[in-house]
Amino acid sequence: MGKLHLVGLITDTHDNKHAVEKAMRLFNARDVGLVLHGGDYIAPFNARWMGDLTVPFVGVFGNNDGEKFGLRALFEDLGPIHRPPYVHEWEGKRILMLHEPDEVDALANSGAYDVIFYGHTHEIDVRRGDTLVINPGEACGWTTGRETVGILDLNAMDVEIVDL
Repeated sequence: MGKLHLVGLITDTHDNKHAVEKAMRLFNARDVGLVLHGGDYIAPFNARWMGDLTVPFVGVFGNNDGEKFGLRALFEDLGPIHRPPYVHEWEGKRILMLHEPDEVDALANSGAYDVIFYGHTHEIDVRRGDTLVINPGEACGWTTGRETVGILDLNAMDVEIVDL
């Protein structure tokens, strides 16, 4: 089942098969207890590349995820994909999952969430405060040249950004 306090964070995979496969190997090797996807999978066949994942999966849609029915159908065995915003409760923490960064600051200042996880910008953003705000950057590497994901430690309330 993995270490429940460790959460793999991935977003903006944009059909990069090799990056998705590397991320799943990393998450399995690091023994995370859950994987969250912040959107922009693009095509439903991404689910095949995540098939070796051995822990629960939860995702949200991104602005480029047009084929929502197909994504939900192929990801059905891995886990649900929700319309953002979506609150996932895990290990006693409220994790707000978004894709786009609109209102992140206001939501963080609301005190309603322990963690806010988002994507869309393809840029790493980690802000430590009463609410931990995380964008692990882009897994695809298409715009920044870096393929990155995050490992969230809910016990320490901190995140490690990992280059794939």
